[in-house]
Amino acid sequence: MKLFVTGISTDVGKTIVSSILVESLQADYWKPIQSGDLENSDSHKLKRLISNSKTHIHPNSYALNTPASPHVAAKLDQVTIDVNSIVTPGTENPHMVIEGAGGVFVPLNDKDMIIDIIQQDYKVVIVSRNYLGSINHTLLTIEALRNRNISIAGIVFSGTENPETENWILQYSKLPCIGRVNEENYFDRSAISKYADLFRPNIMTL
Repeated sequence: MKLFVTGISTDVGKTIVSSILVESLQADYWKPIQSGDLENSDSHKLKRLISNSKTHIHPNSYALNTPASPHVAAKLDQVTIDVNSIVTPGTENPHMVIEGAGGVFVPLNDKDMIIDIIQQDYKVVIVSRNYLGSINHTLLTIEALRNRNISIAGIVFSGTENPETENWILQYSKLPCIGRVNEENYFDRSAISKYADLFRPNIMTL
């Protein structure tokens, strides 16, 4: 199973959710495009958060120096992101978690966006975080994926719980809730392991 983790915006908790999914499945992990913070990238953060020894963290296809939209970061690095060179790594692990950058319409170059690297054998996990406008952003993400006939595994809600918002999104979209990640003081291996155990029954039905 290949799970592609995307968010409805930036900083909604994709790496934490990716860590939970990786730990729950003992899956491999791959972040195709990393923009900025290369000494403490999302791959580094995930490695510190998981406990299992089975996970292999695959190298980025593009590691860009500037914390900006990939198309801007690539231009500053004087490279062009070629989506044809972003190829899912080979592995004997039956499970892989792929973490996107920002949302599905984040640009990669003059014509391609994150949604263009989501392969047909991926199932998308949407990370939704409550803020004014999050219903709209979540449903637009769902609509964009469905328009491309991309399979959506379900939604993970993160941050402060808002039952009215979450229930409305689930009711309208008819998508399952894989789980929710509460607002924690900090995340460490123990917290990720706890959430992995909570998520596992729902993940195994995807």
